[in-house]
Formats: sequence, C-alpha cells, structure tokens
Amino acid sequence: MSGTYYIWCDESEKHGTYYSNFYGGILIRSSDYLNVIDQMSDKVTNLGLEDEIKWQKVNEHHYEPYKELVDLIFELLAKDLIKIRIFFRHNKNVPVIPGATSKHDEYLKLYYQFIKHSFGLQFSNNSEKMINIHLFLDDIPMDGNEKEKFKQFIVGLTNEQDFRNAHIVIKRENIAEVESKKHLPLQLMDLILGSIDFRLNNKHKVKPAGQRVRGKRTIVKEKLYKYINKKIRELRPGFNVGVSTSYTDIVQRWTDPYRHWSFVPSNCITDSTMTKRHMKHSNN
Repeated sequence: MSGTYYIWCDESEKHGTYYSNFYGGILIRSSDYLNVIDQMSDKVTNLGLEDEIKWQKVNEHHYEPYKELVDLIFELLAKDLIKIRIFFRHNKNVPVIPGATSKHDEYLKLYYQFIKHSFGLQFSNNSEKMINIHLFLDDIPMDGNEKEKFKQFIVGLTNEQDFRNAHIVIKRENIAEVESKKHLPLQLMDLILGSIDFRLNNKHKVKPAGQRVRGKRTIVKEKLYKYINKKIRELRPGFNVGVSTSYTDIVQRWTDPYRHWSFVPSNCITDSTMTKRHMKHSNN
C-alpha cells in the first residue's frame, strides 16, 4: 500500500531590496487531490477568470475575484486539504555556502533546502506504507545539464536516513518542469508568495517616478496583502510575516497547514547595512 504527495514549487524574488530567495510550495495529498482541484477549477470558472492568476495582475478589476480565491485557499488550509510553505532570506544574512561559486549556485542550494525541509516530510508518515513524492517545478533557470544535476540531488533525498525512516520516496520520473498557467495550485500559491514578497520588500511604499503618491495598483495590492495577512492570522494568531513560524513540537513542520521559513544559513556573514532601519537612515 502506498500514497502520494503532490507538491508544486515556484520562486518569486531572487534579489529583493531587503529579502531575497523567495520560494513557495503547495502540497496536496493524493486522497484529497480530485476534491481540491475540482474546488479550485469550479471557483475560477464561477468567477469568470480566464487568464493565468498571478500576484502581478492584482488591480482594481481583479481585487474582488482574487479576494474570493484567497478565501478558498484559506478554507482549504483550515480543513488541512492543502499545505503552503513560504521561504525567504533576509539580505543581512549573507550565506557562505561551501561549493557555491556564484549567485546561481546559491539559488540552487537554497531551493534544495526548501524542498528538503519546508514541508517537514520527514515527520509526515509514521506508518509502514510508502509515500511517493511528485514534484512540479516551475521555471528552473538553468541549462539542461544543470537541471538534471539538480533533479538528481532531489532524488538523492530518498537515501537520507530521515526520509527512509518515513518511507518517503522521490523518483526521477516524478520530478517534472511545468508551466504555471496549466496548474491552478501553482497560480493560487503565487498569490500568497507574491504578497509576502510585496510586503517584506516594502513594495507597498513604492511611488511612480516623479509622483508624490502611490499608484492605484500598489494601493490595491496592499489592500489584498492585508486581507491575506488577516486570513493567516486566523490560522496563526500572533503571526509575524518576517520571521519563521514557531512551533512547540517539531512535528508541526508537517502538521501545520501554513508556515513561513526565514532562512538563516548555518554559515553566514551578517551585513547590518542591509536592514530596513539602516537603509532608511542612509537614504535620509
């Protein structure tokens, strides 16, 4: 007997003003897959949304339908039918990654950490049944050889002791590159991931060049972000957008429906000039 977890992953901001290396993931168990996909598809159809759903498209016209999509996302989260994880790194924590010779290598190694740890897969299965992971990765920015090497690293997780203990298996044929416009879970997750990047990198304060006030789209995006933050707080009272979600038991890395991971590399250099406070004073 075996089961399957379907996981869609994407990245947002590689190099933000204050926070970088944004990754997001959404997980659906095979037992919930058809139910969840049907609910997502029905909602999108009923809202009359024909174009790809993306945070970057948020405007006055999209606000109300996108708000309804957010309601659906958090309804599914509250019922534990889906799980969402958001990963990012504060720019003040500059990673010193062995073997990383470029920003590109850094990107791949952090993406690997996100896949390995963010969902707490190691704590997801205390039965004897095998769990197969199906990974759907959007827009891997590397050439063919690098992509294959990266995928083999992911496959190698199967051989790690904690994955073996949990009977978690990742096969090469179950790692696919996909287009987000064909996968609703990726599109809905993008609304959450994009909103977190928007807020942490102070994009809600941006004004068009030469203007004294913010643009209409920026104001609408901030409004939708605040609604998303409210929905997160209903799941996680006291939630702080810029820090890792706390837990009292490490198993919560799996059981929690929604979590943030503010990644602090074990080997890093602290650059205090990259904090919001320092940069604000420097610009005054």
